[in-house]
Amino acid sequence: MTRITDVRARTVSVPLDKPTSFSNRQVFKRDYVLVEVQGDDGHVGIGFCYGGNNAGSLVAHAVRDLLRPVLVGSDAHATEGLWQSMYQESLLHGRCGSVMRAISILDTALWDRNARAADLPLYKYLGASDVDSVPAYASGGYYLDGKTPAMLGDEMAGYVAQGFTAVKMKVGREDLKGEEARLAAVREAVGPNIQVMLDANNAWRDLPTALEFMRMAEPYAPFWIEEPFSPDDIDNHQRLASRTPIPVATGEIEAGRWRFKELLEKDAAMILQTDAAVCGGITEFRRITATAASFGVDVYPHWFHDLHVHLVASAPNARMVEFFADDQVLNFRRLVDTQLEFADGNLLLPSRAGLGFGFDAEALGRFASEPWH
Repeated sequence: MTRITDVRARTVSVPLDKPTSFSNRQVFKRDYVLVEVQGDDGHVGIGFCYGGNNAGSLVAHAVRDLLRPVLVGSDAHATEGLWQSMYQESLLHGRCGSVMRAISILDTALWDRNARAADLPLYKYLGASDVDSVPAYASGGYYLDGKTPAMLGDEMAGYVAQGFTAVKMKVGREDLKGEEARLAAVREAVGPNIQVMLDANNAWRDLPTALEFMRMAEPYAPFWIEEPFSPDDIDNHQRLASRTPIPVATGEIEAGRWRFKELLEKDAAMILQTDAAVCGGITEFRRITATAASFGVDVYPHWFHDLHVHLVASAPNARMVEFFADDQVLNFRRLVDTQLEFADGNLLLPSRAGLGFGFDAEALGRFASEPWH
């Protein structure tokens, strides 16, 4: 049996090169929390999550003060039991948010550690078939000062030129006329055969406003509308889903299988966007995707393509990876020593053991808010 001998965490804060806007907020920097889990066989696994624009250290505190005592001395391969122990330990501190993100990154680190010990890429350790690549869509289309609809169209066309057959853009910040100009520019730039996803980032508070947008958008044939309402407003997700032919997608900041079960039972989403760094880690991600499969619902994981490439390769109903072609928004890319390769709209699966990458020591030294401890 391999015992866990140490758990370390640190917070890093990476500024964005340009302030970047969503429908209802602007981001200047991103906090990430990183962990290492070591076994007495010498193998170390890594985990990571987005800790928000500020106070990411809350996640690191949960790792060190709440959950490390649960793990140290335990069997490193007892992932199911350790997940339950961490969840039980954290009941009084929150079953979502920073505490669940702490569980998520520790659970991911355990799977990574065990896959490295087995000398297998994570997707093979998880039981995937022997495949070389998985489909991906190019994610971008953010609001920047001075960015015109034509510039947005050029950005999306650039992704298509790289081989991607699906692209995603932000919506919901401008008035209806401004949003239609952006969407029309994108559709004209990419042509009729490219899937265009729309991400509203919780833009709307009422159903009539959302329906007005959807009626405008329908002629441009979007592939989905993402997070139209607050994640807690499940009923409005269901009402919108029943009134528009455009699929509703959501779930990127949902935690735990129970909330996803509610989304499924209420027909509030045709597509789930479960994020393993948020929902409870790889262990919980696998439960959620299995439940979604029984409802005939597909999963398109949110963010962190370095992690989700393995999970899409190992879950039959996980369809595409969200891919960020540069480090301007998902600036976590600056913290890792190996970037995923892509060709013809597919991400090539890593051949190295575990997640297939490590943290870049020089970058951590530049951006870290605290040392490993």
